[in-house]
Amino acid sequence: MVGELQAAVVTSVAETLGVGLIGTPGWLLRPGRGECGRRWSLTRSIYRDLTGLELPEAMPPRETRRVDGVLEGDGTPRILEVDERQHFNRYRAATLRRYPTDARVAFPVETWIHESDAKARLEGGGFGKPKPPLFPAEHGRHMQRAFRDMLADLLPPEHGYQPTLRIGDFEVLPWIYTSQAKRRMRELLDQRL
Repeated sequence: MVGELQAAVVTSVAETLGVGLIGTPGWLLRPGRGECGRRWSLTRSIYRDLTGLELPEAMPPRETRRVDGVLEGDGTPRILEVDERQHFNRYRAATLRRYPTDARVAFPVETWIHESDAKARLEGGGFGKPKPPLFPAEHGRHMQRAFRDMLADLLPPEHGYQPTLRIGDFEVLPWIYTSQAKRRMRELLDQRL
């Protein structure tokens, strides 16, 4: 269902906005010191807080990531992420609390913190296994996901992109597969953008 929900939301957002989709930008595939620019110091600090380790200046090849969608249609691309339940946890709350006051995003950060704090138990199995080399500890995948989400939020404006749009599963599951989907998505996007 995770992939199904992501596909439904990405398609609905693109259709509602009348835009196309392009691939993940190269600077977000494996962002290191150069790609992080003025956010490098903060990025290293957040990584250290999550893992107790030092972040290398270049991401290891195994640390490649893709985003759910990149909206393109009015000249300035925008990252789109669909956050399912596994994106909300104490590690994500910790990264969100470190966002600087000048961070520009297209989702309610306080709501994301609330949803993350509300989760008492982390998902197990593959959702939380160690992910060496950068996240080798127990719950490594949860830390990796939180860190990557932070990068996808803070870096786009540094590269001329519009603020990242995040849509949580808790926002759309009541209606995304119903006849109300088009109207409800328009209302949600009107609030965010």
